[in-house]
Amino acid sequence: MHSAFQRPVLGRLEVGNPASVALVAPAHALADLLVTSPQVEAAALFAHDAEPLGSVGGSDRWAFSAVRAGRTLLENAGEFRGVGEATQVHASLEGGDVFVIGAQRGPGIVAVTAPGQPAGLLFHDLKRCLAAIVEEPR
Repeated sequence: MHSAFQRPVLGRLEVGNPASVALVAPAHALADLLVTSPQVEAAALFAHDAEPLGSVGGSDRWAFSAVRAGRTLLENAGEFRGVGEATQVHASLEGGDVFVIGAQRGPGIVAVTAPGQPAGLLFHDLKRCLAAIVEEPR
């Protein structure tokens, strides 16, 4: 089930620099993610300010909650390990796995899967999804 939620970004994602624009719309990137990673049950892309840009597989309420939880996981993981900023987190829970990729001052993605999914391949697919919506500043 695809969420109808889309932040009005007019196909562009500003990333702290007016020269940075999205390559594809978040909805398109998420649709591609589901094709390449069918194990993803739900996912949400979020902006640098932790506002959801789009989601798939969950309600709008789920997207807001998942984005907050994902951003918190990234922030707390780095602090817990004492290594500075975490850029990716994988949490294995009884009911499934949570994957988060992002940076403190940048956009990110959070996804949930059934338990026991191969983390390496999923992280690769999530990074490709995130890269599809963000062009690096020139």
